[in-house]
Amino acid sequence: MNIHKHALVFFSKVPEAGTTKTRLTVERDGVMSPQEAAELYHTVLLDTADVGMHALVELNEAGRGGNAADRVDTYDFVVCSAPEKNIPQMKELFDAAGPWPLPIQYICDEGTNFNEHFDSAYKKLWQMGYETAVAIGGDLPQMPVKNLVLAFQILRRFEKDYNGLGLVHCPCQACGVSLVGLTKATPMDFEGIFYNTNGVSALDGIINTAKLKGFPVAALETVADIDTVEDLAHALSMARSQEYTSQFQPEVLFPKRFLAWAEREGYVVCTPPNENHDPRTLIDV
Repeated sequence: MNIHKHALVFFSKVPEAGTTKTRLTVERDGVMSPQEAAELYHTVLLDTADVGMHALVELNEAGRGGNAADRVDTYDFVVCSAPEKNIPQMKELFDAAGPWPLPIQYICDEGTNFNEHFDSAYKKLWQMGYETAVAIGGDLPQMPVKNLVLAFQILRRFEKDYNGLGLVHCPCQACGVSLVGLTKATPMDFEGIFYNTNGVSALDGIINTAKLKGFPVAALETVADIDTVEDLAHALSMARSQEYTSQFQPEVLFPKRFLAWAEREGYVVCTPPNENHDPRTLIDV
C-alpha cells in the first residue's frame, strides 16, 4: 500500500487573559476585559477545530479509495502551539471538548518571532513524513469546510503538474492570509513575511517570494479572522447568517459555540446611521 501523509496544522495557543485577542480589550480601544477576550478565543478556537475536523473526515474518506497505483492519502489534525510547557494544557482543552472524530497530534513550534515559529512548524511536519501541510489559525469560525478540502486538492494537483511545488492561500481582510498550504518541496521561507517592519503586507510578501522562486500559487476565497471589534461584528453577523442558511445549504457549518457565547454575553451587531457616502441627489428623485 502506497501511503501519503498530509497535515492540517492548527496554530493555536492557550486561551489566557492578556495574551489572546488583546486588540478586543478596553486597554487597546476594544470593548472586553482580558478575561472576556480569552473566553471568546476559547470559543472560536473549538468552532474552528470543528471546521477542520469536518474537512479531514471528508478527505480521509476520499483518500481511502486508492487508485491504480494503490495510493492511499491520509489526513491528520495537528495542533501546533508554544511554548512546550503549554502543550499539556492544549491537550486538556481539546480532550474536554471531545470526543473528536479523529485523533489529535500535538507539536511545539519554536522561534523568536512568528516567522520563525511558522518555519519551525513546517520543518517539523516534513520531518514527521508529511508531504503537504495546510495551516490555519484558531480564530476562523467562518472558514468554509470546502476551503480546506480544496486547499489539499490543489496541492495534490500542484504536486503532479509542477514538479512537486506549490502553495495555496486564503487572503484575510487585512492584506494578510488566513490559510497557507505548502508541498514539502516548495522553497518557501517565511522570514520577513509576517509583521514585516518595512511595510510589506504578508500577502504581498508571499506572492513576491513565489515570483522570485518560480513556484505556483492558488488563492481561495477570502476568510476574515477576528482581531478587532469590527472583525468581531462581521464574524457575528456572518455566524447568524450561516445558522439560518444552513437549513437550506446542508454543507454550511455554522459556529455553534460562538453564537451561544454571543447570546450569553449579550453581544449584538449595531450599525449607526452613516451619511458619509456618495451624493445621491441625481439618483433619488
